[in-house]
This record gives sequence, C-alpha cells and structure tokens, in this order.
Amino acid sequence: MKTHIVIPARYNSSRLPGKPLLKMNGHSMIFHVYQRALEAAADTVCVATDDRRVFEEVESFGGKVVMTDSQHQSGTDRLAEVASIHKFGEDDIVVNLQGDEPLIPPSFIDTLSEELRFNSSADIVTLACQISSVSSTFNPNIVKVVCDDIGKALYFSRAPIPWDRATFHQGKKSSPEQHGSYAQGYLRHIGLYAYKVNQLKKLSAAPVSFLEHLESLEQLRALSLGMSIFVKKIQGGPPHGVDTLKDYERVKLIMETNNEAFR
Repeated sequence: MKTHIVIPARYNSSRLPGKPLLKMNGHSMIFHVYQRALEAAADTVCVATDDRRVFEEVESFGGKVVMTDSQHQSGTDRLAEVASIHKFGEDDIVVNLQGDEPLIPPSFIDTLSEELRFNSSADIVTLACQISSVSSTFNPNIVKVVCDDIGKALYFSRAPIPWDRATFHQGKKSSPEQHGSYAQGYLRHIGLYAYKVNQLKKLSAAPVSFLEHLESLEQLRALSLGMSIFVKKIQGGPPHGVDTLKDYERVKLIMETNNEAFR
C-alpha cells in the first residue's frame, strides 16, 4: 500500500485568478505547497493542473506534474484522473493537498494518511481544529464541520454551524470568550483529505450533489453518497489558506517573516 500526494492547482480561480503562480518569499505558491509535500512521508508527489502556465512553472522547479481535463468540477475529480493515469493500486492512499495551502505542516499530511491506514471504518479522513473567534465562525471562506461522538462528520458548511440559538439569534457576534458555546469547540475544517483509490474513483464517478452545488463544498458529495468521513482533530491548526487577495497578503507576510522556515 503506497501513499501518493496529489496537489490540484487551478489557474482560473473565481476569487483569485492565477493564485498558484503568485509569489511568496521569492517563489510561486505552488512551489511552496510542493515543498511541504516533499517533506512528508509519501511515495510520490505530483501537481494536477488544467493550465499550461502552472504546468510549466512546476516543471521549471523540477516537480512532477500532470495535465488534467479542464472540465473537472472539483479537485477530487482531478485526483481520480491522476490515479487512473498513473495506475495507482486500488488500496493505495491518495492525499489531496490543496494548491493554496502553503502553510500546511508536513506532519499533518502524515497524520492524515496514517489515520486512514488504520481506520477500517473510514472511507475518507480529513482534519479539523478548534475555532476560537466569532469572526472566523461567520467567515464563509472558513468551512465549519460538525461531528458525531466518534469523530465522523455529520455536515460541513460555510455557515456558522452548529447555530448557537442562545447567542446568535440576539445578534451577539463579538467577545467570543464570553460565549460558553466556544468552550465546546466549534471546528474549522482543514481542507486536506486522504482517500483509498477505490473510494476516490467511486466519489468521482458520482454526479455533483445538490448540497455540494449549494455550498460549493466537494466533500458534501461524499456525505450525500453515504460515505464515512472521519475527522481527526488536531491542536494548533495552520493559518487559513489563500482564497482571496487579502488571504494572499496575509500568508505572504507570514512566510516572509519566517523566511528560514519557508525557503
């Protein structure tokens, strides 16, 4: 059983076009994401893109890259095509490392793949960390997840879930330390996934679900199919990745301030 890291990287992002090529600390963002993948314990690493500019950038720094269909609806579909092109084994593990997450610690990737390797009940494994501010809870770019008592995902949303009826319906969205609900741990989903290849192919073969379309969250297709997504809770999650220009400026500053860690 091998572990493969695939990094889906679209050029035509609706919120920040061209973001894989944006410069951070002297290199492109896709370069930094690729370096985080190389530092993890995986058998193979490659970028999956549908844009020649991203393809050429990855080749320029010696990375492995695959040109995939431009009609894919999600990163999951792009990963499934790579698994077929490279003939990954049906029981191999594929880690979906988003191309806009240059601050992901390699240890998180290893935690994810190990959790899937030893959890026979899981179709997919992903990560989450505690949210400690109301502003993050109400930020639609920060995805929230609610789990059952054994860590299986019940639902993911861009909306603030669970809804704190005793607080939020009164319009109280500040001073989170005063809200008892936050002590229970609102969870921020970290968009890193591990799948077995056979489950990845099943997921990709299914049509886009109503919930996936509504929230623009590809993991909701898996829940609609009845697949089990287990959520590994971690301490000290990384800063949110790059969705907008403001995110890019924030992450760029972090990387340049910590120059030695992000060469």
